[in-house]
Amino acid sequence: MKLILTNDDGIEAPGLEALEKASIAYGEVTVVAPDRQHSGSGHRVTEGGPISIDSPDVRKYAIGGTPADCSRIGLAHLVPDADWVLSGINSGGNLGCDVFMSGTVAAVREATLMGRKAIAFSQYRQGMSSPFDWATSSAWTGVVLDRLFSESLEPGEFWNVNFPDPGVIDDEPELVFCPVDVQHYRLECEPGTAGVEYRSVYQERPRTPGRDIDVCFGGNISISKLTVCSNAPGMSQ
Repeated sequence: MKLILTNDDGIEAPGLEALEKASIAYGEVTVVAPDRQHSGSGHRVTEGGPISIDSPDVRKYAIGGTPADCSRIGLAHLVPDADWVLSGINSGGNLGCDVFMSGTVAAVREATLMGRKAIAFSQYRQGMSSPFDWATSSAWTGVVLDRLFSESLEPGEFWNVNFPDPGVIDDEPELVFCPVDVQHYRLECEPGTAGVEYRSVYQERPRTPGRDIDVCFGGNISISKLTVCSNAPGMSQ
């Protein structure tokens, strides 16, 4: 297989390195990632000018654009015969309504629109002070790839995977196939002299039993099959 790896945290992100370590056993890996962080960029693409491409190493390309740009350039120009696009491992969860704002997920959505199979990986952590255990994330990625490479995907479908915080679970997590949760954050707008700021606590967001937020927060690996259509099963229930 030929695999394109990308992310929204930038080409030097440790999560991308963890994804690469897990992926090299499955085929030829090419990294096509943003040259800087684009967290929360959604499905934005670059228009109106050239997009830089720098190659600091063999089969490694730093793109002067967004995660969606990386999938476009990777598939249309750099590795047109790629079989899969893998995005992540994001430093933070991409659960529920996050899928609409996430650059990590946008990269695989763009790949899906271009007719390729794709998986987004994200690592949730319970608190901002909790360190990331990328070795564990990489090991879990291998387990998930073993499973998902053998699962079927119809045209227009892709996978969104979220790992639980390894620091707050005692046993190995289960792989749980589940729909995304469509509940919104509990948001507050805090006024200030320059305007308002959003205030929320990620781990206190509402959760529906059996859906991705509840599964991941509960200590298991959530695996959601999404489609590029907003009224697809799992997105509108």
